Amino acid sequence: MTQAQERALSVLLEGRFRRSTQEIRADIAEFGQHYSHSGCIKLLARLGFEYRKPKPLPRVASAEQQADFIALYNRLINTLPTDEAIYFADVVHPEYQAKPAFGWVKAGSNPGLKTTAGRGRANIHGALNLETFDAPFVEPTTVDGLGAARLLAKIEARNPAKRVIHVIWDNAAYHKGADVRAFLARPTCRIHLIALPPYCPHFNPIERLWAVMHRHVTHNRFYPTQKQFANAILALFRQTIPKRWKSFRDKVSDNLRVITQKNFRVLP
Repeated sequence: MTQAQERALSVLLEGRFRRSTQEIRADIAEFGQHYSHSGCIKLLARLGFEYRKPKPLPRVASAEQQADFIALYNRLINTLPTDEAIYFADVVHPEYQAKPAFGWVKAGSNPGLKTTAGRGRANIHGALNLETFDAPFVEPTTVDGLGAARLLAKIEARNPAKRVIHVIWDNAAYHKGADVRAFLARPTCRIHLIALPPYCPHFNPIERLWAVMHRHVTHNRFYPTQKQFANAILALFRQTIPKRWKSFRDKVSDNLRVITQKNFRVLP
């Protein structure tokens, strides 16, 4: 391609999101040129293009709302008395499906992973204390306000010496339902709820704990039965995390930052 054609191709690709070299080679053909797959990759690298996937962005949350929450959390964490604690809480629904994940293998070995036919899933409503890595959880049959109240009760029971326990979670409807309101109305209630800004899962460190769970339990692992699958998940929370929590700590943190669309090329 001539330099003028390369500049025109760059402008074309900057305005479109092409997923394969096949599509780009078709664009190149419009200039009367024909490239092989490997030649196209070399051309793209020379023009400054790389193969990446879009980063998910918060749909609604404004930068101001995110900044306000970060300021609130920093004030809380920096002035937290010894008789108070902070937990982050959320729900995860790991599906009973074999999940292939990238890994290093010998070239030509052609790895395979058995698949599962089940459509079931496990429900885990959990919480996480980043200071102690205490991770209480409940296993509701249905994710609802009753399960949320059970989780709050378990958090209280595990912190008998704490006067106030701050629980940070999202704005799901069941977090505001009658069961949760009744739990909070008790005269002896020690739970103080803090809502995350809308559409800000990146502010919840427990999301990173779910990622740890998938790496250790679901990725590249086949379970013959759904019960074995569920037991492996429960064993992680009941045994592995309490014993090995220090090895997970650098992967699960409260490094909160504002994410906006200003620094991204937002796809239509």
